[in-house]
Amino acid sequence: MKLKILKIILIILIFPKHVFSNTSYFEEGINLFKINKFDEAKFKFEQDIVFNPKNELSYLYLSKIFKNLNKIDLQEQNLKTVILLNPKNEEAIYNLAKLKLDTSDYKKSKELNEQLITLCNNFCSQGKKLKKEIEILSKK
Repeated sequence: MKLKILKIILIILIFPKHVFSNTSYFEEGINLFKINKFDEAKFKFEQDIVFNPKNELSYLYLSKIFKNLNKIDLQEQNLKTVILLNPKNEEAIYNLAKLKLDTSDYKKSKELNEQLITLCNNFCSQGKKLKKEIEILSKK
């Protein structure tokens, strides 16, 4: 009986600290990202993903970090994960369309941009500009 009570007390004491300790990983990552400490921010976003595997924003910020580090494959992988988690994430769709355009995949860029224009809440003007850019570059 004493052992059960001791276990319950330990769980009560440890669990809240565990929960509160990992909720700040994302915020810490944002703060580090804002001051261009990309390696440290990357680690914080990865920690957040361990505890919150469906946090699309951590994947989105990882994609931004990989863009800054010029790691195109990892940038694309994280953008695809964001879109998998939230198919209506306009920023991820826009960034992936831009990435595809930069890698001369005009067809995929056009498809993604059409998807973006269909959703069009926050990235309407960027989508229209990207459409023109795709048209110009695909004709060359």
